Amino acid sequence: MGSHIHGSSISFFIVFTLFLSLSSAALPRHPKPISPKSNSSAQIHSNSVLVALLDSHYTELAELVEKALLLQTLEQAVGQHNITIFAPRNEALERQLDPEFKRFLLEPGNLKSLQTLLMFHIIPKRIASDQWPKDSGSGRHRTLCKNEHLHLSSKESGNKAVDSAEVVRPDDVIRPDGLIHGIERVLIPRSVQEDFNRRRSLRSISAVIPEGAPEVDPRTHRLKKPAPAVPAGAPPVLPIYDALAPGPSLAPAPAPGPGGPRHHFDGESQVKDFIHTLLHYGGYNEMADILVNLTSLATEMGRLVSEGYVLTVLAPNDEAMAKLTTDQLSEPGAPEQIVYYHIIPEYQTEESMYNSVRRFGKVQYDTLRLPHRVVAQEADGSVKFGSGDSSAYLFDTDIYTDGRISVQGIDEVLFPVEELEKKATPVVKAALKPRRGKLMEIACSMLGTLGQLSSCQ
Repeated sequence: MGSHIHGSSISFFIVFTLFLSLSSAALPRHPKPISPKSNSSAQIHSNSVLVALLDSHYTELAELVEKALLLQTLEQAVGQHNITIFAPRNEALERQLDPEFKRFLLEPGNLKSLQTLLMFHIIPKRIASDQWPKDSGSGRHRTLCKNEHLHLSSKESGNKAVDSAEVVRPDDVIRPDGLIHGIERVLIPRSVQEDFNRRRSLRSISAVIPEGAPEVDPRTHRLKKPAPAVPAGAPPVLPIYDALAPGPSLAPAPAPGPGGPRHHFDGESQVKDFIHTLLHYGGYNEMADILVNLTSLATEMGRLVSEGYVLTVLAPNDEAMAKLTTDQLSEPGAPEQIVYYHIIPEYQTEESMYNSVRRFGKVQYDTLRLPHRVVAQEADGSVKFGSGDSSAYLFDTDIYTDGRISVQGIDEVLFPVEELEKKATPVVKAALKPRRGKLMEIACSMLGTLGQLSSCQ
């Protein structure tokens, strides 16, 4: 009895060993795609096609998948079956896509449309390039979207296509649970296109715009038009004179603080840069000294540029500044007034100013010294400012030009015409005759009646 049991166990062991050897020989050397049952309960693997998509060069598509909150949905799809992803190139999503349509997809209220668009690029089936359908009859495949299908076809040239998009990188990424084909353009399902057209038409024909009650202008008795929105980096709406700090001859106005609503430009750094440029350029040390040490104009110019204003500085060289007298600089606020007259609230270069004076003859430029203006005209192939003996020529052109601040060197210090006329007009004091007193006049009149006029004369 015992020998019979022992013999049967030996025979069973031999049969089991043969079965294991045959089964191991029948296994393929290369791994096959993971079956749905083996991956249904496991977590996502590092060798998954989803991980490969997030780490691939299809960065725009991976970013949209994360924004659409589709990672969990795709993990479930990979756990049930292999998938095939048709990934558009980054250029197709960045430049070739309509900006208005892309803005529509990224709006929070259109998350469903974005999910539909992305899932339209995924087929719940593994289709490699060698499994591509040859005829058009078997090329229709269901996508992860409901009631949406993709048509796979082969062209006469041998290139493969998905609907109207050509496959440019077949079998670009291959993983056990799926693969990725690179396509040239974005595939847009009909439902998303209709939703986009519907939203666009509703936006254009909306009858009631949610705005406040209209305001009536009391002067014209007409409705006031709302002020247009100012985009970031646009020039300020208010004139530059309203943003100036109070000066000796300016009406008091609040200077823009460092925490203003704009500050799209770093004005302080730009002013420091152009002052350093003046010093390194040479010959304009006096102008830089006035801006930094004698006055606070450098700080004020930095604030103006930070608020979005542009400036052109007509900088007199050191030889011109040396001609200034003590009387011209000793008056209160005189250095500020001199520099204000040399700052134009526009961005002008040597080329733009020369073209203007050559075309129009004389051009008047506003200055920060209200209400005086500086006159420019063409002279000897250059630009001449002012008139008469107080005129100045462009000496060093485009010393500093950065798009916000322009510095042009001139060879004389400019003064308003009104000040020059006051200095040129001599003050004549009339010689007054000594007036006799009232009593003296009465006495002379009495003597005149008596014939004694000589004593009165």
